Amino acid sequence: MKIGRREFLGGAVAGVGSVLVGGQAAAGGAVPANFDPCEMVPLGKTGVRVSRVGFGTGMRGGRRQSNQTRLGKEKFEALLKHAYDRGVRLYDVADTYGTHPYVARALGKMPRDKYVLVTKIWLHRGGLPERERPPADVTVRRFLKELKTEYIDVVLLHCQWSEKWPQIFRKDMDRLAKLKKKGVVRACGVSIHSLKALEAAAEEPWVDSVHVRINPYGTCMDGPAETVAPIVKKIHQAGKGVIGMKLVGEGQFRHSDEKRDTSVRYVLNLGCVDAMVVGFEKPAEVDDFAARVRKVPRPGAGERG
Repeated sequence: MKIGRREFLGGAVAGVGSVLVGGQAAAGGAVPANFDPCEMVPLGKTGVRVSRVGFGTGMRGGRRQSNQTRLGKEKFEALLKHAYDRGVRLYDVADTYGTHPYVARALGKMPRDKYVLVTKIWLHRGGLPERERPPADVTVRRFLKELKTEYIDVVLLHCQWSEKWPQIFRKDMDRLAKLKKKGVVRACGVSIHSLKALEAAAEEPWVDSVHVRINPYGTCMDGPAETVAPIVKKIHQAGKGVIGMKLVGEGQFRHSDEKRDTSVRYVLNLGCVDAMVVGFEKPAEVDDFAARVRKVPRPGAGERG
């Protein structure tokens, strides 16, 4: 794992001198020149620390499958291990993606405190093979078995688009809050799919962390960037964690170096997105995205910490 990590960071080390590695300050206390994709950063005030770049497992996800599961067991699990070897420590899964068992097998031999699991409960109609929607605490108990873990770092209510989601799902929110008190869940939150729902997340005290759709082009987002970004900043200023998704426009920027670079630079410089998850489908995509993060200068680079 150490060898893979050194190779992953090699491009950043060359020509920079002493840089931040794994979240440690550069030699002499200076702010590192560029962002580090492997840096372990606080997820708001949750107490959870995540790698700046995370692995999203739900590309074209639904009914317990995704582009990642469609790769097949061998390729998908090898891809997950590749990301881990490169320093990725944040894994974004969900019931609707069907990715729990793949991640459990791929990371099963890794120390549990060395990676972060974010999963999501689907409470809407459709999206899953069965019609029943058990209470959140019952669902989490199943998740624990599927993920082969004693706790889950972050549990989200998946894909909220109604501004009334805090009222609609209050009972499930209360159940998750009780699990958090017991230490079974470390943080609770929502993944957002509308502007009104995003505004509600900013105001809701129950929320510890939010998955937001963010890029400079407004592609696959809840509104134009100039409308979404101020709400995201408000969420972050309230101490809530923020994880960005759709940075590659759900794959639409895949063939544009300019758009991918611009999107990464834009999100990193917002100052309110703690981490970014991307639905990698090939090992080269993991390395490519990390390289684009490493190219972005950090604000205050070279200043004494």
